[in-house]
Amino acid sequence: MKLYGYCRISTRKQNIERQVRNILAVFPDAIIIQEIYTGTKFQGRKELEKLLKIVQTGDTIIFDSVSRMSRNADEGFQLYEGLFRKGIHLIFLKEPHINTDTYKKAMGNQLNMTGDAVDLILEGINRYLLELAKSQIRLAFEQAEKEVSDLRQRTKEGIETARLNGKQIGQLPGHTYETKKSKAAKRIIMKHNHDFGGSLNDIETMKQAGISKKTFYKYKNELKKEWF
Repeated sequence: MKLYGYCRISTRKQNIERQVRNILAVFPDAIIIQEIYTGTKFQGRKELEKLLKIVQTGDTIIFDSVSRMSRNADEGFQLYEGLFRKGIHLIFLKEPHINTDTYKKAMGNQLNMTGDAVDLILEGINRYLLELAKSQIRLAFEQAEKEVSDLRQRTKEGIETARLNGKQIGQLPGHTYETKKSKAAKRIIMKHNHDFGGSLNDIETMKQAGISKKTFYKYKNELKKEWF
């Protein structure tokens, strides 16, 4: 049985060391898996995908918080249940009430059947207790997703306020020249990319702006340095 600590940050500007310290403080023998990934879906996270392929029944994955596993409620809940069924233990340092051991305990605390008509009532109570446990897990993922949505909305409102105050979007300190094409591409990124409150992912935004992957991330990083 192995202990894995999964740490993830969304941008290179963030510091992953805090998550590593938090996990090792409680589980010093944990094998730390680090990943830098921009997005909310667990699909496409290479290090997490590798981890999901090697974990076996009885192994444990530790997260600093539920948002490090997934900030999309539906996908996070599906992943949680899938790992639970495989016998993988999940630990969330900031949300211990949804650890798989807690969920398993809730499933084990079923009322014993009596063999008579009272069983109809007991069966209903047992189903209710299981659904209550599941709802607590889903609620934690929904809260993580809401925090992302709120952050995007605040970012979008802050950008709009800056625009109304006449601040130049995409102009970095010390940079005095930008081409019309770069300005247009940055406007598209700011308006449509999910990191700035839009609805398009990175690939869709690249296509919309008509720029290469290298140029897209260059512009995106410049915008983040100015606004975050």
